[in-house]
Amino acid sequence: MSLDLSADEVLSTTRAVRKRLDFGRPVPRRLIEECVDFATQAPTGRNRQRWHFLVVTDKQRRATVADIYRRAVHVNTPQPLTSDDRRRMAAHPGSMQRIGEGAQYLYDNIHRVPAFVIPAIEGRTDHADVLQQSATWGSILPAVWSFMLAARSRGLGTVWTTAHAPLERELARTLRVPYEKVMLAAFLPLAFTIGTDFRPAERVGRDEVLHWDGW
Repeated sequence: MSLDLSADEVLSTTRAVRKRLDFGRPVPRRLIEECVDFATQAPTGRNRQRWHFLVVTDKQRRATVADIYRRAVHVNTPQPLTSDDRRRMAAHPGSMQRIGEGAQYLYDNIHRVPAFVIPAIEGRTDHADVLQQSATWGSILPAVWSFMLAARSRGLGTVWTTAHAPLERELARTLRVPYEKVMLAAFLPLAFTIGTDFRPAERVGRDEVLHWDGW
């Protein structure tokens, strides 16, 4: 299945989908495999290709993972916000309310999502310096974004979440992941979307974020 979107359309309309996930429609394994194939075409530091993608579709296993997700949400400590953070977050009235409602909806229905995709990467960054951090995250983030773009072009919705992080060790144990060697980088719910009419998001203006020849 393909939505026949241009590259620009895919890049500008791949949204964080929470409320419009279709819980009643299974995602074919073939489509997930195709998205992973595109993900592994992403750049990777020194060509090490240390990425992995754990996919959970079994109903009982999904229930267990969903329980970990919910408990982790309550353990999570939000990062402090700067005044600029707050200004940008409030730049478009109603956006944060919609995000909050979407997050709550996903929390309430996480067990109904037909597939979980958990990107992972060999090597932990718990005590790493900036160079190690950038090399590791720079090798998994482009791959995951490619996965999300490929999913969008196939009528699938995703959202990058890190809610699992406080209970990462428990999640790793549940999925038989060697925690000391592998980092679970994100937690992506995956489902067909209800409708495909996604639009570009409202963002702060280019002049605020573009710096030419210096800050």
